[in-house]
Amino acid sequence: MVVASRNPVHSVMFLILTFFSAAGLFVLMGAEFLALLLVMVYVGAVAVLFLFVVMMLDVDFSEMKRGFFSYFPMGGVVAVILLMELIVIGGSYFADSEVTPEPRADGLSNIEAFGNVLFTDYAFFFEASGLILLIAMIGAIVLTLRHRTGVRRQDITKQVSRTRKDGVELVEIESGAGTGE
Repeated sequence: MVVASRNPVHSVMFLILTFFSAAGLFVLMGAEFLALLLVMVYVGAVAVLFLFVVMMLDVDFSEMKRGFFSYFPMGGVVAVILLMELIVIGGSYFADSEVTPEPRADGLSNIEAFGNVLFTDYAFFFEASGLILLIAMIGAIVLTLRHRTGVRRQDITKQVSRTRKDGVELVEIESGAGTGE
């Protein structure tokens, strides 16, 4: 449905559903950290991408809200699919099954073992990827920034060069004259 959908908003929503489904499969395989990573990184990135597309296209929100209830049945189907996946994952967690992965010999959980490798052997790459994502986010903000007429903008040089003499005015008022009577 990601490829077949004509509406880009629907494609993004189906892509998010696909990522949640893949995360459910990772949980069933015993790779909890990969499931968490998939949800946090990819679903978060898709949400940011969706926001970026909305800002770039300048979508008319009143037009989108008009047909809200026409999408309700499809949203219900997607919600039922996600609920069924959560029930299967929860049931497999509590069920005593043969497909349950065996614990590691060193006693570490998957997350602890992955964290040890990530923050020791691959710390540079982890930090470099964070820097690249920060640069991409700043680039997206710069590309979507619009200068509208009639909106007051901040002039930093004017604020920094301001002195006390420019900003403070001392006024002497006679006693009782400031009450408005």
